[in-house]
Amino acid sequence: MTQTLTWAQLRDLKCAELEEAADGWGRSSNRADAARDRIEQQLLTGLRDTQEGEAAQAAVARLRQLGRNFQYVYTECGLLRTTLNSLAHEMRTQQRVLKEALDDAAALRFTVHANGTVTYPAGGEGLIDGAPLRGGTASSSGPPGLAPPSGLTAPNPNAAKAQDVADRVTGAVRAAAEIDWRYAGILRRLKAEEGLKVPASTWKDAAGDAAEVRDAAGAYLKDAIPHGASPAERRDWWAGLTQEQREEYLAVYPDQIGNLDGIPALVRDAANRDNLQLLIGKLEGRDDERSVTQLAGLREIDRQLGAGTHPPMYLLGIGDEGNGRAIVSFGNPDTAKNVAAYVPGLNTSLDRDFAEGDIKRAWDTAKGAQKYDHSSAAMVWLGYDAPQFPDGLHSADVMGDERAETGGRAFGSFMGGLVATNSHEDPHMTAIGHSYGSRTVGAATQQDGGIAGVEDIVLVGSPGVGVDRAEDLGVSREHVYVGAAENDLVTKAPSKLQGNMAAVAGPVGFVAGGLLDRGGDDLWFGKDPASEAFGARRFYTDRGPSLATGGFDAHSQYFDVGPERDRASADNIAMVVAGRGGNIRTEDQR
Repeated sequence: MTQTLTWAQLRDLKCAELEEAADGWGRSSNRADAARDRIEQQLLTGLRDTQEGEAAQAAVARLRQLGRNFQYVYTECGLLRTTLNSLAHEMRTQQRVLKEALDDAAALRFTVHANGTVTYPAGGEGLIDGAPLRGGTASSSGPPGLAPPSGLTAPNPNAAKAQDVADRVTGAVRAAAEIDWRYAGILRRLKAEEGLKVPASTWKDAAGDAAEVRDAAGAYLKDAIPHGASPAERRDWWAGLTQEQREEYLAVYPDQIGNLDGIPALVRDAANRDNLQLLIGKLEGRDDERSVTQLAGLREIDRQLGAGTHPPMYLLGIGDEGNGRAIVSFGNPDTAKNVAAYVPGLNTSLDRDFAEGDIKRAWDTAKGAQKYDHSSAAMVWLGYDAPQFPDGLHSADVMGDERAETGGRAFGSFMGGLVATNSHEDPHMTAIGHSYGSRTVGAATQQDGGIAGVEDIVLVGSPGVGVDRAEDLGVSREHVYVGAAENDLVTKAPSKLQGNMAAVAGPVGFVAGGLLDRGGDDLWFGKDPASEAFGARRFYTDRGPSLATGGFDAHSQYFDVGPERDRASADNIAMVVAGRGGNIRTEDQR
């Protein structure tokens, strides 16, 4: 394209050639993706399973670097393909505008000149002598529809029509020139540094590239993503796309496709692994506390993904909004018969503690469930902003319902997505809520229809769930399981009536208020789930360390299977997840 684009050049532009070039970049992207997959699924797995020692570790590190390089090639080539396809799409739109204008000119027997002016013949009648008014030439000097005034002379009816044609021709050419200039700049910037390594700085550039292509390709792809649809409708939308369309969405919108409920797990995992690298690049070099904290969590998740696990690890969600988002599953939730999602609570955010602690809880739960039924998957769902308490336990977020209500809606949508994509006719779904996460699960049950597909609910370390009876959670009371360690003071948090007084005294007063709980079964968010009045099945847990010796450790050990941890609680949770809830070890309600 030249700097002074003409309508003839726009008319003759072969958009199919742009699309052919896009197809070539697409093939390169796919080859890089296949190479990366072979490295991660075959070479790395085989090396880890058969070799040990420093040489093996060095080989693993080199293979991981090679895999990252191929991932970068996959990402950038995919962006190039979508950029070219989007360019062709926008140019075709202007070609259609131009063609319609030229066709109208031909039908009216107007002449469109190379410079965009339009000559029209005589027509109409003069006001005085009735003779046909002279023809002339119309040219566009502004937006369409701005024909000059005719004064007292009756206008030649062809003049306005010629002016309209001239305006449309000129408008199409101007728009095409702007499109050409915009995409030329994007294509110039889509290039990699020389060398075989892809450092973090390169991924930072890739994050910028992806953002730029997203902005440019908005009309081409984004508008079609069904954000407002149900999970089942999103599943059907994805199934109805061509393979090329899917690849383009994954290349340009990994953040949206990877976090869209109703998209298959394997697709979400692929999208989120790419988006993880873009997020790391985006946050790299920032020195604010939030970015540093999230970057540490993202890097640890990336390390675990590269290390390999059994059951295999799937990244079903990742994002940097709010306190961060991460959904990590062990086992494929689309193929597993038993699927559990654990919602963490108080003070959880996307940081290293989450990546090392909460993710391990999901992994331990999955391994425990697979002892009872191999077709089991378990995950941690950080899809909301859990309350933080930088100012103490009497923080308004900790004591309020708003975050639980917002999180409950998001969790309900997520579980609906798992039901929509699961291959079993009647999968067994379990919702697990810990701490404030149990209040979030409780909020999700109060949405229309409850939590889609969920048959069993597990509540541990709960300060209440927002309802006073187990059967109000949308499942029968026999399918609500509660773990409450004797030394877990969060499970004895005071009712709001007493809590308002205790909170004035700060964290110590808040805890002390719990010990003075009137009647023994009123907690901050309703009846104590471990109480006889609530009516759930209480399963056995270790007492846990006392506040004097272990602080709040008793609140955090329900899932842990390591030394000096609550193996009994973890095993009970695993049995529920595997559909063996009838075999749990119980203890008396409070």
